[in-house]
Amino acid sequence: MSHRIPTLDIRRYDDDRAAFVAELGAAYREWGFAGICGHGIPQRLIDDAYAAFQRFFALPTEIKLKYHRPGTGGARGYTPFGIETAKDSRYPDLKEFYHIGRELPADSRYAVLMPPNLWPEEVPEFRSHGLALYRALDALGTRVLRALALHLGLAENFFDDQTDCGNSILRPIHYPPITTPDIPNVRAGAHEDINFITLLVGASTAGLEVKSRKGEWVPFTAEADTIVVNIGDMLQRLTNHVYPSTTHRVVNPPGEDARKPRYSVPFFLHPNPDVVLDPLPCCVTPDNPRRYAAPITAHDYLQERLREIRLI
Repeated sequence: MSHRIPTLDIRRYDDDRAAFVAELGAAYREWGFAGICGHGIPQRLIDDAYAAFQRFFALPTEIKLKYHRPGTGGARGYTPFGIETAKDSRYPDLKEFYHIGRELPADSRYAVLMPPNLWPEEVPEFRSHGLALYRALDALGTRVLRALALHLGLAENFFDDQTDCGNSILRPIHYPPITTPDIPNVRAGAHEDINFITLLVGASTAGLEVKSRKGEWVPFTAEADTIVVNIGDMLQRLTNHVYPSTTHRVVNPPGEDARKPRYSVPFFLHPNPDVVLDPLPCCVTPDNPRRYAAPITAHDYLQERLREIRLI
């Protein structure tokens, strides 16, 4: 692999499948990250969602706090500044965010684990634009997982029924302007994601950095039409580290750029809560022996990790 994180056109999955699958799998084995272009999500849909999210974050704090539910781990609704803290970090991240989850039928067996969404009445278009982007990224994530299943030698649809009711989250994030010099906090401390895969819309603004195998921080500023997709800890565990969950961060920009706000919208694609995270037999080999002694469900793993980052 080159020293640059690759960007691949997912349209090749339809007309150049074998080569695309091989290149995507190689990118994730090396980096745990890749850019995905040709995804077919209309720019207007993305722009409309961003505009609605920015209108919410511009509301007075006392209004935003109407949608904060302390003690719930930020599962749905608003999480204010100064709460989420990267594992092993002394300082909280410089961000506020909102969580949009899956809309479940009332009789879903997962309803007890996945609370209903909260919708800000002050921004009525927040719901429609948020759900439209959620569904588009959920569908794209399914396509990426199908390619990875093939790369592992599994059936193309192997992950479909493991993620169709996943506790996946769309997280609009606002990083405010930084007006205090020499603060120890960063916009997002070095961390790994918890879930299966993360799809980041809006990585065209500088700040995202990925830690290479050599320990170097590599900036990854994608083209405007590219969605950054990275491996999370749950998929790393399931694949016995064939696909690494790579450490990444969002650094504070230098100079006057620090005084500008930054917005991003990651989609955290999760497996269904009862999926057992136990290394797949195809990923356990003499060269890559089993790394985990005991299995754990996706729900229990999520609760452990939310405690680590001080959301619960």
